[in-house]
Amino acid sequence: MKLLKIKDNAQEKKYSFAGIEALTRRIADKTLEQLEREGVFVFPEFIDEAEDLTRDQMILQSVDDSYRSGNVMGFLGCGDERLIIESRFSSEEEDYFFEYLLDRVLDFPNIVDLESDADQNNRLFNFLLFLFPYYLKTAMRKGLFKRYVRNRYNDGNVKGRIDIARHIKQNTPFIGNVAYSQREFSYDNSLTELVRHTIEFIKRKPYGGHLLVEVKDEVKLVVEATPTYELYDRQRVVEANKKNAIRHAYFQEYLALQRLCLLILQHQKHQIGSGSRQIYGILFDGAWLWEEYVNSLIGDAFYHPMNKSGKGAQWLFAKNNGGNIGRIYPDFISRNNESRIIADAKYKPIDNIGNRDYLQVLAYMFRFDAKTGYYLYPEANGTDDLLLWMNKGSTYEANVTARDDVSVTKHGLKIPVAAQNYDAFVQQMKVNENEFLRAFDIG
Repeated sequence: MKLLKIKDNAQEKKYSFAGIEALTRRIADKTLEQLEREGVFVFPEFIDEAEDLTRDQMILQSVDDSYRSGNVMGFLGCGDERLIIESRFSSEEEDYFFEYLLDRVLDFPNIVDLESDADQNNRLFNFLLFLFPYYLKTAMRKGLFKRYVRNRYNDGNVKGRIDIARHIKQNTPFIGNVAYSQREFSYDNSLTELVRHTIEFIKRKPYGGHLLVEVKDEVKLVVEATPTYELYDRQRVVEANKKNAIRHAYFQEYLALQRLCLLILQHQKHQIGSGSRQIYGILFDGAWLWEEYVNSLIGDAFYHPMNKSGKGAQWLFAKNNGGNIGRIYPDFISRNNESRIIADAKYKPIDNIGNRDYLQVLAYMFRFDAKTGYYLYPEANGTDDLLLWMNKGSTYEANVTARDDVSVTKHGLKIPVAAQNYDAFVQQMKVNENEFLRAFDIG
């Protein structure tokens, strides 16, 4: 197996990728949307309003004689070639920070790593399994999925279409029953059966019980809704779902769940690593993971509009011609409306927080009458906060001076990079989180 490990938000010379040329040719300068269509699983799923993870973002972007990586972490493969994209805070052996984000945000079991000393295909498959509870819970917030199905009966209560051939076969000589079928709106349909098959598959894994305990209520509902479940029906259910993908926009969460279940149940056949030309893998949006992690730290003091789920949308302008204009999703809006603070989570190095980021946060501050803004980013060097005072005046009048009432601060959370093991990393993170919150005055 040919393996290359790189870090997010980094730049590597193109000759470094010589050992994985086939894979590099298939992913370089391709957008996430293109890779997703070719079989790569991207988490979380795309939405139109997402700002940090966009459909046209590239995994490897050509820059002269180098490739530049972005905010995405994860695993890609093609044939016997593998590319691992770690967090920029990983050590030579472990990526504790990535594990910590997955644990805090998605409640992943702490048995995930991207090391090359074991079967990478199995590790990739574990990622898919660990995502299942999240997708199941997200989808079932819409309630159990109902769909029209055609059920077949053979009794005396004829209500639908009579099946002549089946009637002759089953009811000769005639004893009072009639074979017929009826189209009914039912919870027990091909998609719910697919979810049930995935649940039963996971239950048989050594860690399956632990993995499903957080969604035990959802699992119970699915089990109760699928009384016709039979293990031997799995392939038929898989084929039915491949031919009948969810299309209604209201059920987009179920579309993501459906796709994940198909990947899990087909892994042994062709989804994970078979074929010399097929791209496969799983990619995580580091920006989203960082933002949700920051929310776990400061959520009690801030509102957190969520563009991935379309919750908490704000608008820049008043109603005009019957609708609001300028929909925005600030990362964090302080609950204290007397001295409002706008905070923006940035999963990028401090030097990469630049003009476009400034314009965005200042627009949000102006919209909410906030005098204070923050950029919250991860860093490894213990860099002091950078306080930026907004200017007033104009160079044309030669009267530019700093205001004393409007400021933006770049405030970093120090990430340990020399921890001896994961437990030591977690302990140091707890200390650093407390320092982060003390310095960050959330009023």
